[in-house]
Amino acid sequence: MRVNLESNGVTDPAAAAANFDAAVAQLQGMPWHIQIYTRLPLIVALKERFFNAPMPLVFDHFAGAKAALGVGQPGFDTVLQLVRTRKAYVKLSGAYRVSDDPEYNNVAPLAGALLDANPDRLLWGSDWPHPGPPGKTPAEVNTPFQVDDGQLLNLLVKWVPNPILRHNILVENPARLYGF
Repeated sequence: MRVNLESNGVTDPAAAAANFDAAVAQLQGMPWHIQIYTRLPLIVALKERFFNAPMPLVFDHFAGAKAALGVGQPGFDTVLQLVRTRKAYVKLSGAYRVSDDPEYNNVAPLAGALLDANPDRLLWGSDWPHPGPPGKTPAEVNTPFQVDDGQLLNLLVKWVPNPILRHNILVENPARLYGF
């Protein structure tokens, strides 16, 4: 189940907690996970809920970290703790959502810190079809971002030079999470 706080403009911790709690309640007893798209301040605000969740969690797009702010930005340590303790996965996806650098060079430190925290809790995703930014009404269609998927996949080779770890991120970790 996806809890999309970011695209829906949810920035209030109480509203985010209500959305998350509703998802947890709906999934009770089901072998599912919750995929969360949000920003770091909300991850910090809901930290205890995330640590106590009875199902796996997956944070989209580097857990909302901003590449330009680096690994020391407020809240990224909470993400690393969730990854280290196996409470959450993070998708190495949407580099264009976390970086203004056209080559995404400033994303490498984020990827490296996550890899150091726990490579068994990382997933890769293309974010295809690259939906555009929020703000449209439900009847309107967002224009997708123009993204080079090959460039995004090549970034994974830079971020994770070890072919065994890269295989795990692309194959073993998702197989374990999704049960296939």
